[in-house]
Amino acid sequence: MQFNPSYIHLSAPPFPYFLECDRTVYQPGDQHPDRNCIGVFDLLIVEQGCLFIGEENNQWEVRTGHTLLLLPDRYHYAVKPCEEMTTFVWIHFHTVGDWVQAESDPAFINREDHLRQFLTHPYTIRVPQFGPLPDFLERKTQMDQLLQLSTGRRSNAVWQQQRIFEELLRMMDLGQHDAAASPTVEIAEKTEAYIRNHYAESLTNASLSTALHFHYNYLARCMKRVYGLTPMEYLTDYRLEQAKLLLLKTEISISMIAERIGYESTAYFSRRFVHKTGISPLRFRKRYSR
Repeated sequence: MQFNPSYIHLSAPPFPYFLECDRTVYQPGDQHPDRNCIGVFDLLIVEQGCLFIGEENNQWEVRTGHTLLLLPDRYHYAVKPCEEMTTFVWIHFHTVGDWVQAESDPAFINREDHLRQFLTHPYTIRVPQFGPLPDFLERKTQMDQLLQLSTGRRSNAVWQQQRIFEELLRMMDLGQHDAAASPTVEIAEKTEAYIRNHYAESLTNASLSTALHFHYNYLARCMKRVYGLTPMEYLTDYRLEQAKLLLLKTEISISMIAERIGYESTAYFSRRFVHKTGISPLRFRKRYSR
Protein backbone atom coordinates (compact mmCIF):
# COMPACT_ATOMS: atom_id res chain seq x y z
CA MET A 1 0.00 0.00 0.00
CA GLN A 2 1.18 3.53 -0.75
CA PHE A 3 1.51 6.12 2.01
CA ASN A 4 0.56 9.56 0.79
CA PRO A 5 2.13 12.34 2.90
CA SER A 6 -0.04 15.07 1.44
CA TYR A 7 -1.97 17.70 3.37
CA ILE A 8 -5.28 19.36 2.64
CA HIS A 9 -4.98 23.12 3.10
CA LEU A 10 -8.29 24.83 3.96
CA SER A 11 -8.45 28.63 4.03
CA ALA A 12 -10.07 30.12 7.12
CA PRO A 13 -12.19 32.08 7.62
CA PRO A 14 -14.65 30.93 6.46
CA PHE A 15 -14.25 27.78 8.52
CA PRO A 16 -15.37 24.38 7.21
CA TYR A 17 -18.80 23.41 8.49
CA PHE A 18 -20.18 20.13 9.75
CA LEU A 19 -22.92 18.39 7.75
CA GLU A 20 -23.58 14.91 9.13
CA CYS A 21 -21.92 11.88 10.66
CA ASP A 22 -22.56 8.24 11.51
CA ARG A 23 -20.82 5.07 12.63
CA THR A 24 -20.47 2.13 10.22
CA VAL A 25 -19.57 -1.47 11.09
CA TYR A 26 -18.17 -3.83 8.46
CA GLN A 27 -17.89 -7.57 8.92
CA PRO A 28 -15.05 -9.53 7.31
CA GLY A 29 -15.68 -9.50 3.55
CA ASP A 30 -17.52 -6.15 3.57
CA GLN A 31 -15.97 -3.21 1.81
CA HIS A 32 -16.39 0.52 1.37
CA PRO A 33 -18.55 1.46 -1.66
CA ASP A 34 -17.00 3.08 -4.72
CA ARG A 35 -17.95 6.74 -5.09
CA ASN A 36 -17.06 9.53 -7.51
CA CYS A 37 -17.16 13.31 -6.89
CA ILE A 38 -19.58 13.20 -3.95
CA GLY A 39 -19.27 16.96 -3.45
CA VAL A 40 -18.36 16.89 0.25
CA PHE A 41 -15.28 16.05 2.30
CA ASP A 42 -15.55 12.60 3.87
CA LEU A 43 -13.44 12.22 7.03
CA LEU A 44 -13.08 8.56 8.05
CA ILE A 45 -11.90 7.73 11.59
CA VAL A 46 -11.24 4.02 12.18
CA GLU A 47 -12.05 2.87 15.73
CA GLN A 48 -11.38 -0.84 15.21
CA GLY A 49 -9.99 -3.03 12.41
CA CYS A 50 -8.71 -1.76 9.07
CA LEU A 51 -10.17 -0.16 5.95
CA PHE A 52 -8.49 -0.71 2.58
CA ILE A 53 -9.35 2.35 0.51
CA GLY A 54 -8.00 4.06 -2.59
CA GLU A 55 -8.53 7.48 -4.10
CA GLU A 56 -7.43 7.99 -7.70
CA ASN A 57 -3.83 6.63 -7.74
CA ASN A 58 -3.32 6.46 -3.96
CA GLN A 59 -4.14 3.55 -1.68
CA TRP A 60 -4.16 3.29 2.11
CA GLU A 61 -4.56 0.81 4.96
CA VAL A 62 -6.46 2.84 7.53
CA ARG A 63 -6.04 1.10 10.87
CA THR A 64 -7.34 1.74 14.38
CA GLY A 65 -6.72 5.29 15.53
CA HIS A 66 -6.02 6.61 12.03
CA THR A 67 -7.93 9.00 9.80
CA LEU A 68 -8.37 9.36 6.06
CA LEU A 69 -9.83 12.44 4.40
CA LEU A 70 -11.50 11.66 1.07
CA LEU A 71 -11.78 14.67 -1.21
CA PRO A 72 -15.05 15.95 -2.71
CA ASP A 73 -13.93 15.96 -6.34
CA ARG A 74 -12.14 12.60 -6.57
CA TYR A 75 -12.95 8.96 -7.26
CA HIS A 76 -12.51 6.72 -4.22
CA TYR A 77 -12.94 2.97 -4.05
CA ALA A 78 -12.37 -0.18 -2.01
CA VAL A 79 -8.94 -1.71 -2.58
CA LYS A 80 -10.09 -4.98 -1.02
CA PRO A 81 -12.66 -6.21 1.53
CA CYS A 82 -12.10 -5.93 5.27
CA GLU A 83 -10.24 -8.87 6.81
CA GLU A 84 -11.72 -8.38 10.29
CA MET A 85 -14.63 -6.60 11.92
CA THR A 86 -14.02 -2.91 11.24
CA THR A 87 -15.74 0.04 12.89
CA PHE A 88 -15.34 3.62 11.75
CA VAL A 89 -16.99 7.00 12.10
CA TRP A 90 -17.51 9.08 8.98
CA ILE A 91 -17.98 12.83 9.05
CA HIS A 92 -19.16 14.81 6.04
CA PHE A 93 -18.22 18.47 5.95
CA HIS A 94 -18.07 21.27 3.44
CA THR A 95 -16.27 24.55 2.98
CA VAL A 96 -17.15 27.56 0.87
CA GLY A 97 -13.54 28.71 1.17
CA ASP A 98 -10.70 27.64 -1.09
CA TRP A 99 -8.73 24.47 -0.51
CA VAL A 100 -5.78 22.73 -2.12
CA GLN A 101 -3.91 19.46 -1.76
CA ALA A 102 -0.15 19.79 -1.39
CA GLU A 103 2.88 18.04 0.04
CA SER A 104 4.35 21.15 1.67
CA ASP A 105 4.27 23.55 4.55
CA PRO A 106 1.11 25.66 4.93
CA ALA A 107 0.57 28.55 2.58
CA PHE A 108 -2.15 31.13 2.09
CA ILE A 109 -4.74 30.09 -0.47
CA ASN A 110 -5.89 32.88 -2.78
CA ARG A 111 -4.53 35.47 -0.37
CA GLU A 112 -5.89 38.28 -2.56
CA ASP A 113 -9.45 37.06 -1.96
CA HIS A 114 -8.83 37.19 1.77
CA LEU A 115 -7.44 40.69 1.59
CA ARG A 116 -10.33 41.97 -0.52
CA GLN A 117 -12.59 41.08 2.38
CA PHE A 118 -10.39 43.09 4.71
CA LEU A 119 -9.25 39.99 6.57
CA THR A 120 -5.88 40.94 7.95
CA HIS A 121 -5.20 37.64 9.69
CA PRO A 122 -6.09 34.87 7.21
CA TYR A 123 -5.10 31.36 8.27
CA THR A 124 -4.73 28.02 6.57
CA ILE A 125 -5.91 24.89 8.36
CA ARG A 126 -3.58 22.02 7.48
CA VAL A 127 -5.21 18.61 7.78
CA PRO A 128 -3.23 15.46 6.91
CA GLN A 129 -5.05 13.40 4.32
CA PHE A 130 -3.93 10.25 6.13
CA GLY A 131 -2.37 9.73 9.54
CA PRO A 132 -2.87 9.01 13.23
CA LEU A 133 -5.51 10.97 15.12
CA PRO A 134 -3.90 12.90 18.02
CA ASP A 135 -5.12 11.78 21.47
CA PHE A 136 -7.29 9.09 19.92
CA LEU A 137 -9.10 8.05 23.12
CA GLU A 138 -10.05 11.64 23.94
CA ARG A 139 -11.17 12.24 20.35
CA LYS A 140 -13.25 9.04 20.51
CA THR A 141 -15.31 10.63 23.29
CA GLN A 142 -15.92 13.64 21.05
CA MET A 143 -17.03 11.38 18.21
CA ASP A 144 -19.51 9.66 20.54
CA GLN A 145 -20.88 13.11 21.43
CA LEU A 146 -21.27 13.99 17.75
CA LEU A 147 -23.19 10.79 17.10
CA GLN A 148 -25.41 11.24 20.13
CA LEU A 149 -26.27 14.80 19.10
CA SER A 150 -27.32 13.54 15.67
CA THR A 151 -30.22 11.65 17.27
CA GLY A 152 -31.68 14.70 19.02
CA ARG A 153 -33.39 17.94 18.01
CA ARG A 154 -31.52 19.78 15.29
CA SER A 155 -31.97 23.15 16.99
CA ASN A 156 -30.18 21.83 20.07
CA ALA A 157 -27.46 19.98 18.17
CA VAL A 158 -26.27 22.32 15.42
CA TRP A 159 -24.09 24.61 17.54
CA GLN A 160 -22.59 21.81 19.62
CA GLN A 161 -21.84 19.65 16.57
CA GLN A 162 -20.03 22.51 14.83
CA ARG A 163 -18.02 23.22 17.98
CA ILE A 164 -16.95 19.57 18.40
CA PHE A 165 -16.16 19.25 14.69
CA GLU A 166 -13.96 22.36 14.75
CA GLU A 167 -12.17 21.02 17.81
CA LEU A 168 -11.38 17.81 15.90
CA LEU A 169 -10.00 19.83 13.00
CA ARG A 170 -8.02 22.02 15.38
CA MET A 171 -6.35 19.02 16.99
CA MET A 172 -5.53 17.49 13.60
CA ASP A 173 -4.06 20.80 12.43
CA LEU A 174 -2.03 21.56 15.56
CA GLY A 175 -1.01 17.93 15.96
CA GLN A 176 0.68 18.04 12.58
CA HIS A 177 2.44 21.31 13.42
CA ASP A 178 3.76 19.81 16.65
CA ALA A 179 4.76 16.53 15.03
CA ALA A 180 6.54 18.13 12.11
CA ALA A 181 8.10 20.91 14.21
CA SER A 182 9.04 22.58 10.95
CA PRO A 183 11.66 25.31 11.51
CA THR A 184 10.51 26.95 8.29
CA VAL A 185 6.94 27.33 9.55
CA GLU A 186 8.10 28.47 12.98
CA ILE A 187 10.38 31.18 11.58
CA ALA A 188 7.76 32.32 9.06
CA GLU A 189 5.08 32.61 11.74
CA LYS A 190 7.42 34.49 14.08
CA THR A 191 8.31 36.88 11.26
CA GLU A 192 4.65 37.41 10.41
CA ALA A 193 3.77 38.06 14.05
CA TYR A 194 6.61 40.57 14.41
CA ILE A 195 5.47 42.44 11.29
CA ARG A 196 1.87 42.59 12.50
CA ASN A 197 2.98 43.95 15.87
CA HIS A 198 5.45 46.50 14.45
CA TYR A 199 4.01 47.41 11.04
CA ALA A 200 3.68 51.11 11.96
CA GLU A 201 7.40 51.35 12.65
CA SER A 202 10.19 51.90 10.14
CA LEU A 203 10.89 48.27 9.33
CA THR A 204 13.80 47.35 7.08
CA ASN A 205 15.58 44.18 6.07
CA ALA A 206 18.27 44.95 8.62
CA SER A 207 15.88 45.73 11.48
CA LEU A 208 13.93 42.51 10.90
CA SER A 209 17.15 40.52 10.84
CA THR A 210 18.30 42.12 14.10
CA ALA A 211 14.97 41.68 15.86
CA LEU A 212 14.51 38.04 14.83
CA HIS A 213 18.18 36.98 14.99
CA PHE A 214 18.29 35.49 11.50
CA HIS A 215 19.77 36.72 8.25
CA TYR A 216 17.12 38.48 6.18
CA ASN A 217 17.61 36.11 3.23
CA TYR A 218 16.66 33.17 5.49
CA LEU A 219 13.61 35.03 6.80
CA ALA A 220 12.60 35.79 3.22
CA ARG A 221 12.96 32.14 2.14
CA CYS A 222 10.80 30.96 5.06
CA MET A 223 8.12 33.59 4.46
CA LYS A 224 8.08 32.93 0.72
CA ARG A 225 7.68 29.20 1.22
CA VAL A 226 4.93 29.44 3.84
CA TYR A 227 3.04 32.60 2.84
CA GLY A 228 4.09 33.13 -0.75
CA LEU A 229 5.41 36.60 0.12
CA THR A 230 8.68 38.08 1.28
CA PRO A 231 8.62 39.96 4.62
CA MET A 232 8.59 43.31 2.84
CA GLU A 233 5.77 42.22 0.53
CA TYR A 234 3.81 41.01 3.54
CA LEU A 235 4.50 44.31 5.31
CA THR A 236 3.14 46.29 2.36
CA ASP A 237 -0.01 44.16 2.15
CA TYR A 238 -0.60 44.37 5.87
CA ARG A 239 -0.12 48.14 5.97
CA LEU A 240 -2.54 48.66 3.11
CA GLU A 241 -5.16 46.46 4.72
CA GLN A 242 -4.85 48.51 7.90
CA ALA A 243 -5.26 51.60 5.73
CA LYS A 244 -8.51 50.19 4.30
CA LEU A 245 -9.85 49.63 7.81
CA LEU A 246 -8.97 53.19 8.83
CA LEU A 247 -10.55 54.59 5.67
CA LEU A 248 -13.75 52.67 6.38
CA LYS A 249 -14.01 53.10 10.13
CA THR A 250 -12.62 56.61 10.76
CA GLU A 251 -12.71 60.09 9.28
CA ILE A 252 -9.04 60.87 9.88
CA SER A 253 -7.12 62.43 7.02
CA ILE A 254 -5.22 60.50 4.35
CA SER A 255 -1.93 61.99 5.58
CA MET A 256 -2.65 60.87 9.14
CA ILE A 257 -3.54 57.37 7.94
CA ALA A 258 -0.27 57.19 6.01
CA GLU A 259 1.66 58.16 9.12
CA ARG A 260 -0.28 55.79 11.36
CA ILE A 261 0.49 52.75 9.20
CA GLY A 262 4.20 53.51 8.85
CA TYR A 263 4.59 55.67 5.73
CA GLU A 264 6.55 58.91 6.03
CA SER A 265 5.31 60.15 2.64
CA THR A 266 1.58 60.55 1.94
CA ALA A 267 2.27 60.62 -1.79
CA TYR A 268 4.18 57.34 -1.64
CA PHE A 269 1.39 55.75 0.42
CA SER A 270 -1.18 56.88 -2.14
CA ARG A 271 0.86 55.44 -5.01
CA ARG A 272 1.17 52.09 -3.24
CA PHE A 273 -2.56 52.09 -2.48
CA VAL A 274 -3.47 52.83 -6.11
CA HIS A 275 -1.05 50.16 -7.34
CA LYS A 276 -2.67 47.59 -5.05
CA THR A 277 -6.37 48.50 -5.35
CA GLY A 278 -6.63 50.46 -8.60
CA ILE A 279 -8.14 53.53 -6.94
CA SER A 280 -6.91 56.29 -4.63
CA PRO A 281 -7.46 56.17 -0.85
CA LEU A 282 -9.96 59.03 -1.10
CA ARG A 283 -12.01 57.31 -3.81
CA PHE A 284 -11.92 54.10 -1.80
CA ARG A 285 -13.42 55.93 1.18
CA LYS A 286 -16.06 57.65 -0.94
CA ARG A 287 -17.08 54.32 -2.49
CA TYR A 288 -18.34 53.17 0.91
CA SER A 289 -19.76 56.53 2.04
CA ARG A 290 -23.31 57.74 1.62
